[in-house]
Amino acid sequence: MGRKGIANSSSTAPSEVSAAQIGSLHLQFHLPMATSEDHPSAKAAAIISKPNKPELAEIVPPLLDWFRRRHYTVVVDPETARYASAAVVLEREAMASQELNLVVVLGGDGTLLAAARAVAKAGVPVLGVNLGSLGFLTEVPLEELYPTLEGVEKGCCNIESRSMVHCDVFRDELEIARYDAVNDVVVGKGTIARLNHCDVHVDGLFVSSYQADSLIVSTPTGSTAYSLAAGGPILMPSVEAFVITPVSAHSLTHRPLVVRDTSEIEIVVKTGMDEAYLSIDGQVGMPMRDGDRVRCRKSQYQVRLLRIKGTFFEVLRAKLKWGQR
Repeated sequence: MGRKGIANSSSTAPSEVSAAQIGSLHLQFHLPMATSEDHPSAKAAAIISKPNKPELAEIVPPLLDWFRRRHYTVVVDPETARYASAAVVLEREAMASQELNLVVVLGGDGTLLAAARAVAKAGVPVLGVNLGSLGFLTEVPLEELYPTLEGVEKGCCNIESRSMVHCDVFRDELEIARYDAVNDVVVGKGTIARLNHCDVHVDGLFVSSYQADSLIVSTPTGSTAYSLAAGGPILMPSVEAFVITPVSAHSLTHRPLVVRDTSEIEIVVKTGMDEAYLSIDGQVGMPMRDGDRVRCRKSQYQVRLLRIKGTFFEVLRAKLKWGQR
């Protein structure tokens, strides 16, 4: 994945990083950050971790020490708290109310998705550190954590804004739930044996009736997730579009459909006596009944990702093994 950094997962605090090491990361865009000289108590960071990762016992204490030596106030989620002495503990959803300079996510893409939904409304930059396997979004390997943080501290990094999808759920014309998703909104079957039936409208125009295991409304970020596995296209993150992808459609003529992200997509659940299920980023959701409507549109929020690596296509080649037999 990358070059060797100056830190590993030991509990010893890392040493300082030279300018040459920082430059080797090819950091390009200047992010305004407060300095300890100007505002010694004005900086704050959050740490969000994947549950049940034993290696956090060696990762979190030196990371806390790194922040504190640079005059950051640090807040952590409950998953991190067991390894973080004297840190302020907050639920992830409460972190959006804090004035944070950045959020460090220790885990895989699933952990980053949950963290991003929690802090998106605050517009806080998120740095994903990959403790998982694939890591489309958590691109920073553990050995490059501290060189990357040094680059952030010096105000040199890329911030990539990713669009989200918002959905409102209606039952008997009453709104009963609302969600924002980073990857996708999925209406799927609630039982194993039966197909999911639904009608789809785009901007009030009828598109088609679908019989499929599930129906995905994906953002460009989510186009490399569930939608891709179901045969959907890959969109560059900057493309202003959604992808509507059926999963194992009963009809061979149903194919993924790309629409502008200014469109409103309405999914009408047709389950009869059966139950469907609404899933948000594959992590949260709710049961759906016959006649329920899911209206999807572009969210007012965006995810701000701190990036250090190369282009989107370089990430695809590395993660999807393009060109390799």
